[in-house]
Amino acid sequence: MRRFTIAVLAAVTLSTALSAVPAHADEAGATPGLAQCTAGACHFDVPPGTYDVRVVLGGKSASATSVTGETRRSLLPETAAPAGERVTRTFTVNVRTPEGEPTGPDGTPGLDLRIGGSAPALAGIKVTPARHARQIFLIGDSTVCDQPGDPYSGWGQQLPQYLGKGVSVANYADSGESTVTFLGNPRLWATVRPLIRPGDLVLVQLAHNDKTTDEATYRANLETLVAGIRERGGQPVLVTPIVRRWFNPDGTLNNGTALLVNGLGVDHPAVTRSVAAERNVPLIDLTAKTKALVESLGVEGSKALYLSNEARDNTHTSVRGATAYAGLVRDELVTRHLVPKGKVRVG
Repeated sequence: MRRFTIAVLAAVTLSTALSAVPAHADEAGATPGLAQCTAGACHFDVPPGTYDVRVVLGGKSASATSVTGETRRSLLPETAAPAGERVTRTFTVNVRTPEGEPTGPDGTPGLDLRIGGSAPALAGIKVTPARHARQIFLIGDSTVCDQPGDPYSGWGQQLPQYLGKGVSVANYADSGESTVTFLGNPRLWATVRPLIRPGDLVLVQLAHNDKTTDEATYRANLETLVAGIRERGGQPVLVTPIVRRWFNPDGTLNNGTALLVNGLGVDHPAVTRSVAAERNVPLIDLTAKTKALVESLGVEGSKALYLSNEARDNTHTSVRGATAYAGLVRDELVTRHLVPKGKVRVG
């Protein structure tokens, strides 16, 4: 597949079914740039950075199109276009190396986008460097990260679809990390910290792997992250961890396993709430939010949020669960006036 640079207007027209591009497409009057796209995918040979992506959706028939990119990030939710009409959407995407988990493989250079949905129809696409974009950095573990393969998904992987032009997600969450290891690994905190610019948000959710971290150390590590973010001019936001799907006989999650109390008796959500209050840091109580949602769905209904059926895994979320939890984060960002309401997508 031939690559093209950002200097070239990437106007790409695909059929409603996103069939393979015929060799004579340009001769048939297709929009220039069509040859740079394959069936359902486009590649932009751009350096690491932040980019605005403008897509024009629609075709002769009614369509429903979604866009994912890089390491399975959801960038645009399924968007309907009536038959014969065009719908334009713009989102902002972070391009980096490694493109997924910071300690994982580098991935493919440039920006890769995949066109999906129940009836996809991409009529045009343009990628330009983003100006004055606000970054939302994510610091977390496997429940937050850009998971490389199905059926796993972190909520940070699903968050971009809820954001519009001018706000992008730089997900530096990494599987298996605790507050101790995130601070100690040069590919993690030492890499993220210099990238933070004044006004950027930095969401911190670390707890699942602090199984042997004592309370004083856990508290001190959260405070170190908060101080480091503020020193760079960023806005720290502490996020309590998502619950594990571990029910009591009475249908509640009121136990240490579900609510992230480690073997030393350290109540991670409680310590996080305490640090947020003492350091005047905005708090997203995702433990409380996910607990309420899981309990409302019950023992059977909540299985779909996790990988209970697929892998007997009640810690990691499915795409459905990650999407639901990302929606809870989106709502809290708006409620707490951390992201303007006009910069988010609802639904």
